[in-house]
Amino acid sequence: MTEHALVNPPSPPSPAPGPAADEGLARRLRALACTAPLHDLDVRKANLAGEYGMYAMAEVALAAIDLVTLNMDFDTGADHEEIVARLLPRVAAQAPRRTSAEHERVARWVLENLINVGSVDRGFRAVYGTFGPDGAYVRRDYDFKLVEEVPGPGGGVYLRTTDEAVNVLVGALDTDVTSAQIAAEVKLEVLISRGRLADAQLAAEQARYRTVQYAETLRRTLDATRRDVRAVDWLRTVPDMITEALDHVADRYRHENAILTNIRRARDEAEEADHKRRAAELVDIVKDCIRRHTQLQSRLLEAGPLFRAEQDRQAFAPPAARAGIDLYGQLVTPLLPLPLESAVRVTDAFFAYGAGFRTPGAVRVNDLIDLLLTPPAPREHLGAEMPDPDLVATPDDSRFSTEQFEAAAELLDLPADAPRRLSGLIADARRRDPELPYLVALLAVHAASPSVGTAYRQGEQRLLFAADDGTELDDPEFGGADLIVGTALLDAAGMAADRTEAA
Repeated sequence: MTEHALVNPPSPPSPAPGPAADEGLARRLRALACTAPLHDLDVRKANLAGEYGMYAMAEVALAAIDLVTLNMDFDTGADHEEIVARLLPRVAAQAPRRTSAEHERVARWVLENLINVGSVDRGFRAVYGTFGPDGAYVRRDYDFKLVEEVPGPGGGVYLRTTDEAVNVLVGALDTDVTSAQIAAEVKLEVLISRGRLADAQLAAEQARYRTVQYAETLRRTLDATRRDVRAVDWLRTVPDMITEALDHVADRYRHENAILTNIRRARDEAEEADHKRRAAELVDIVKDCIRRHTQLQSRLLEAGPLFRAEQDRQAFAPPAARAGIDLYGQLVTPLLPLPLESAVRVTDAFFAYGAGFRTPGAVRVNDLIDLLLTPPAPREHLGAEMPDPDLVATPDDSRFSTEQFEAAAELLDLPADAPRRLSGLIADARRRDPELPYLVALLAVHAASPSVGTAYRQGEQRLLFAADDGTELDDPEFGGADLIVGTALLDAAGMAADRTEAA
């Protein structure tokens, strides 16, 4: 029995029970990744200059996501300063003895971290693992955003929450919007009929979040259409989505009006003050849902004409009249040899036409009243304290050192009338350094297609080139063609004449 076990060992268990189970695990991992930036706020608050341990940063972040979601509209988002102002009471409640300046700093710090201001693309990335079709473990990147800054129709910058942020609020990920909306409203109706108004308020808020998410799906589709009509399937996918969404809005509108009638009856018949207050809050939430559905319906009806207008505009748009400008070759290189008084005339003319007109700021009456009625905030004499940045040294991941680049440049500095074979250059490089042949071969292959125009505009006098005459490379480490490597001299007089004409 022992020998049989050694000869025929039992097969190891399958790492994944099936594609469906593995997809469910991946969905839960992505859902966990969406909450990681919120937990990271409480970890990184120790890096702030001061005592901020009493603040629950994840709680403030959830409140910020909630405020941005409910204050953004179909065309515009939420105002940055308004969100900060609405966050201040919640932050102040956590530390009432601290100053208002510190409360504002905490609110702005949380909101900026939700936008992820310090990153290049202002997004978050998480790494999770799944099993491929062959059963191998594969690591995947999950890029997402929580709050993003978008341009508004009036030229301002607004805040909008993403689908991932809404999913953090309702506790789900990649849920079908239509089915989730119907389930939330059925749950809301049952809770109201049973008199559980506290749970009904939570269900109503979740239904409103799903309404916002449905509008975001349509808004992104229309934005993609404005950029490129070919990027969106207007033959089947979008018309089916619009038809389904219109039926959904009609059903939800009738359903929400029935719910609104039941809530008002519960509000009028309730004897306890808490029940009356919750019923009144529910009336406001359901009214907001009806308003958002009405706005969504109007946008759905405008989607077809918008597609046809964008199709005509993009199909018959005239091509660009002029090519782009090579700033280095056409502006910087000709100006560097000129005296200052001659170069200033060219730069002044270029930047005057390149900067364009400056639009004067228009004062709105609402903004003027807010500025006049808002009491001035106390300011410190030396200004706010600047936090110390966390500097991380960038590792040098280059394979070749500076000395190796200099040695390769010395080998490839060939006379114009004496080209050499790549095999000979590789042999000379191997005698100097075992790694140097790889760099020489790389530079030689790159020289097989030299950028003559770029070198000409930048004023270079010599250009490395490589040509294939059909000879095969005989080398133990490299294969391919034994290139002829040489140096070509560029027309210095022609370059000088071109620079004079450009000046």
